[in-house]
Amino acid sequence: MMNFAKDFVIEFWMTLSEMSPYLLFGFFVAALLSVLISQNFIEQHLGGEGIWPLVKASVLGVPLPLCSCGVIPVSMSLHKHGASKGSTISFLLSTPQTGVDSIFVTYSLLGPVFAIFRPLVAFFTGIIGGGLINLFDPEKERQAKEICGEACCTGKTHKRLAHGFRFAFITLPGDIGKAMLLGLVIAAFMATIIPDNYFADKLGHPILAMIVMMFLGIPVYVCATASVPIAAVLIMKGLTPGAALVFLMTGPATNAASFTTIYKALGRKTAILYLISVALCALAAGLSLDFIAKWFNIEVIVKPAHMLPMWLKSTAAALLLALLGYAIFGNRKKCRNSEQQSY
Repeated sequence: MMNFAKDFVIEFWMTLSEMSPYLLFGFFVAALLSVLISQNFIEQHLGGEGIWPLVKASVLGVPLPLCSCGVIPVSMSLHKHGASKGSTISFLLSTPQTGVDSIFVTYSLLGPVFAIFRPLVAFFTGIIGGGLINLFDPEKERQAKEICGEACCTGKTHKRLAHGFRFAFITLPGDIGKAMLLGLVIAAFMATIIPDNYFADKLGHPILAMIVMMFLGIPVYVCATASVPIAAVLIMKGLTPGAALVFLMTGPATNAASFTTIYKALGRKTAILYLISVALCALAAGLSLDFIAKWFNIEVIVKPAHMLPMWLKSTAAALLLALLGYAIFGNRKKCRNSEQQSY
């Protein structure tokens, strides 16, 4: 029992350390977006119905270097400022799967086919997921100006900037912090009970491997860049490129923290459709890549990678815990005011 508790704490801290720099960066981007991108721009490009807002949201999301946790505050900020529910999900699905940084890492570790295939899959996943939301869970009529007529959208630049950073680093962490920590606990528990290399050593049939990678990747946090060396190791141990792609999609695109946050912010049906979109698109993409790899006899070359230094991740983790603690317990009542209607 003591060993389990020790391993759980280690896994929790390691996961928190891995995600913290990206999440803090996501808060920072959310602050800038609340100031630099006007409400009218969001309403015009991401707030309407039909496929074009979904396409624009996916195009916007693919190159951004935001992981599945860092994208949460950004997407919630976009939704707050007028983006439709479908466009928000398109952005949530396309953004964490890839980014400019992860594309280069993917190219260096997995070759040009992966580097091209991965952002294309992220783009189409965003469109498909957003389309499912528009089809099965359309947003009720929503007047964005009634939701956001605050200092972030009106007033002088310095007031908008101050409001934007207060919203991003106090209100938003307070709103999503408990769900995020719950997701981290779930992810750490799963990481503790699943033995190392178990799936890579035991799996046989490619489709079975994809299904297992999907169920492994969906609840566990791993950012788009950090997932690449993991996928490379899995391929070295005999996993097919398609099964590795399933992990590359589901790991960054979803985790328990993002699911619980979406459940809270956008509703149960949206959260379920979000998971269904990721699962179906991941399996379809994995099967397609395996077919292409077999047809063209593609060899995947694995090389070592360099990630963020541990001291930086640990510092970010400590800073994030302090920020969440202050936002949830220390200043929650004082800072919510009119922003409590955001979700």
